[in-house]
Amino acid sequence: MLSLILKEDTRTSHQQLEKQVVQRLKAITNKADYADFLKHFYAYFHAVEQAIAPYITPQVLPDYAQRRHASFLKADLETLGSTSDDLPAATAPTIATTVEALGALYVMEGSIMGGSIIVKMLEKVGITEGISFFSGYGPATGSMWKTFTEVLNAQGRTEADEAQAVAAANETFTRFGDVFVENRVTE
Repeated sequence: MLSLILKEDTRTSHQQLEKQVVQRLKAITNKADYADFLKHFYAYFHAVEQAIAPYITPQVLPDYAQRRHASFLKADLETLGSTSDDLPAATAPTIATTVEALGALYVMEGSIMGGSIIVKMLEKVGITEGISFFSGYGPATGSMWKTFTEVLNAQGRTEADEAQAVAAANETFTRFGDVFVENRVTE
């Protein structure tokens, strides 16, 4: 099953990104810090969504429109009194097939699983606003993940599909980490 292969074959890049994100989270002491953190997520999610848009159609993933998107991050920024201006540079992975797009989306959808931990970390420093993105799908999180992995597993039928999905997912993790070290650009 492609979802299990992705989990195993992206473990190292996932752990490297997680370390970067946790370091950034631990440095948050106020809403301004948190808004800056959200800008990194927004810049990257927006870039990846544009890269996968031609491939993640309603025929591929019927509930894609109901899934959490960069617009949630933008709304969270606005809730904090910030904007989506002055974003860090973000480079999406190279996507040329549906299975690569699903590999990238595996990373994006998988980030929901850590959302509740992020919300708890933010609460410890008094931040309880602007958390809609990290709140994921609430009680529907498990069923949304199950639906996604069923689609993913149905698409990854060959070893070539698996290799493409793994490469795209690893690149997605790596480029997401890059967003935390690259220079800012102004829109």
